[in-house]
Amino acid sequence: MTKYGSFPGARPRRLRTTPAMRRMVAEHRLHPADLILPAFVREGISEPVPISAMPGVVQHTRDTLRKAAVEAVEAGVAGIMLFGVPEDANKDAVGTAGTDPDGILQVAIRDVRAEVGDDLVIMSDLCLDEYTDHGHCGVLDAAGRVDNDATLERYAEMAQVQADAGVHAVGPSGMMDGQVGVIRDALDQTGHEDVSILAYTAKYSSAFYGPFREAVGSSLKGDRKTYQQDPANLRESLRELALDLDEGADMVMVKPALPYLDVLAKIADSVDVPVAAYQISGEYAMIEAAAEKGWIDRDKAILEALTGIKRAGANMILTYWATEVARGL
Repeated sequence: MTKYGSFPGARPRRLRTTPAMRRMVAEHRLHPADLILPAFVREGISEPVPISAMPGVVQHTRDTLRKAAVEAVEAGVAGIMLFGVPEDANKDAVGTAGTDPDGILQVAIRDVRAEVGDDLVIMSDLCLDEYTDHGHCGVLDAAGRVDNDATLERYAEMAQVQADAGVHAVGPSGMMDGQVGVIRDALDQTGHEDVSILAYTAKYSSAFYGPFREAVGSSLKGDRKTYQQDPANLRESLRELALDLDEGADMVMVKPALPYLDVLAKIADSVDVPVAAYQISGEYAMIEAAAEKGWIDRDKAILEALTGIKRAGANMILTYWATEVARGL
């Protein structure tokens, strides 16, 4: 090597020299239209109720939900995923409130649709867990096990009432076998051919759901391991993916996001439909708690986590920071 030799010839750092250079060569960029805001609306309250494990997130009243939807539109957020939280007195063994046209979720769908029309993609959680007194995502049999096929009948009813209320897309999250096909048939047979299905294709039985239980006022005792996926399994998610696509899913989702980026990447590489990932309550809570302690830079950590999800292949990201991040972008 001489004094004027060119070693090392390859210098990747040249493309990291300034913020403008790094921005120019960035391979992935977050955009407000990538983001979907999950939102909870609770029956029978006059003021929003803070969720203690999710600082900054609340159970909305009907009025504050309308306001949140407008703010999401103004920030450029693509969609909103609605979760209904009924009064305990309205919960029963089969989740009747979930199929009541005047149940809290159906009312909220109508409210948001009336407020923002088609300016926001209005999505709905299609599951029974919020509405059952036992907290499971389906109907129980005589032995106390979730009855897959009886649950599908309830999901078909839910799909119809949510579509009647004006939802653009339903999100079946119960992980019942055959749920996408039954819901597609129910929508088509009731004149709702244009309502799309965002399939919760790979929904894992995760410890990171903890704060969500508070958010929806869950009555669950025990766990959901007999129907949600085992965190140890990746190939199983590809089987679920094939089934959902065959049954008519328009979009597919991985949930949670950050602990399952390998699953997300594998699915994103395998399909030609839009892929979503849900940055769930526990992921949110960890960053907020660490930031509150002063252990991490909150804003940078949020953007880094969301960028990682985007880089792994998500076209859409459900995140409780959707409106905040969209404004910053």
